[in-house]
Amino acid sequence: MDTAQLVDKLVLWLKDKVFAAGSKGVVVGMSGGVDSSVLAVLCRQAFPRDMLGVIMPCHSRAEDKAHALTVANKFSIPMIEVVLDNICDAFLQVLPSYPTDPTTRRLAQANLKSRLRMVTLYYIANQLKYLVVGSSNRCELMVGYFTKYGDGGVDLMPLGNLLKRQVRELAEFLGIPKEIIAKPPSAGLWAGQTSEGELGFSYDDLDCYLLTGEVTAELRKKIEAKIMVNKHKRTLPPVPTF
Repeated sequence: MDTAQLVDKLVLWLKDKVFAAGSKGVVVGMSGGVDSSVLAVLCRQAFPRDMLGVIMPCHSRAEDKAHALTVANKFSIPMIEVVLDNICDAFLQVLPSYPTDPTTRRLAQANLKSRLRMVTLYYIANQLKYLVVGSSNRCELMVGYFTKYGDGGVDLMPLGNLLKRQVRELAEFLGIPKEIIAKPPSAGLWAGQTSEGELGFSYDDLDCYLLTGEVTAELRKKIEAKIMVNKHKRTLPPVPTF
């Protein structure tokens, strides 16, 4: 199908899922990235009067907030800001700290940020009788590049069957600002963090693997290792069969 048809189908899918759940609309976290920007615009089309974008800076880059505001202003998206800096700091002061390497500690703190955002979105959604909609795409879901019960803790994932290149095509079609489409993907979890740097390969390579399987043996090994180790993120918690 062409891009216009895809937009129409995604908007209709959102409406069907939300109304089937007995809800009125949706809440979307707006990070200033291409995925969340595309999602916010789709949700705005689906629910012109019943959607809310939420910016949740947590020691985040000023650029990310600026980009989120740009999208909100351009597409007349209702939006609020909930600053989580002090909450995250207070949480870290009372949580136990164990002797570990800096990389492991940084990841634990980054996951805490993501889970605080999830709690924030659900608190807002529960009051409005909305659903929480997430922006993970097919690439991220397949290799487990999301925080379990963080950005992975949502009610709906409209982009979950789309490759990164398809999300970018949607962004172009919808008129997302070019500086957002072109900037290196990042979850904004720490200074200098990029998604591709953390993954160890590019989204283009991952798209190619998922679409054709035609990648080098070394890249295949990297991708399939992540798919295997993060399998637990893609399923419900196991329960005994007895």
